[in-house]
Amino acid sequence: MDLLLLATLLIVGFVGCAEFASVALVHPIIRRLPEDQQLVMEQGLLRTYGMIMPVGMTLAAVLPMMLSFREADPWFLTAGIVLTIALIATILGNVPINLRTFRIKGARAPKGFIPMRRRWDIYQAIRGSLQLAGFVLVSIGIVA
Repeated sequence: MDLLLLATLLIVGFVGCAEFASVALVHPIIRRLPEDQQLVMEQGLLRTYGMIMPVGMTLAAVLPMMLSFREADPWFLTAGIVLTIALIATILGNVPINLRTFRIKGARAPKGFIPMRRRWDIYQAIRGSLQLAGFVLVSIGIVA
């Protein structure tokens, strides 16, 4: 059994599916809630996703690169590049907004909260789509 290949598939698949599900399934529902409830939900998601995704997203970018060097495979290299771009978008776009959201005290959404979160949604759509694309590329690399 190839443990590097298996770890890459599982981690990239988990991260890609979780992030794209956030874009397509979770946040559309949150956006329909009243502002204060959106704040509570977003802070709760930061506590759960925030514990797992920094490590998962970093591994998701690194593991396909390791495979591409070992296998000289363009699918894994492309996946690694796509997932690195997703990680950069996360660090530059999502993380600053997440930090501001997490630091909000109390259960009342402050002025400007909703526009700030809609900017986050744009970054989330970018990274979630890139994460899913990375998973597809890794999968093609495995079966090709």
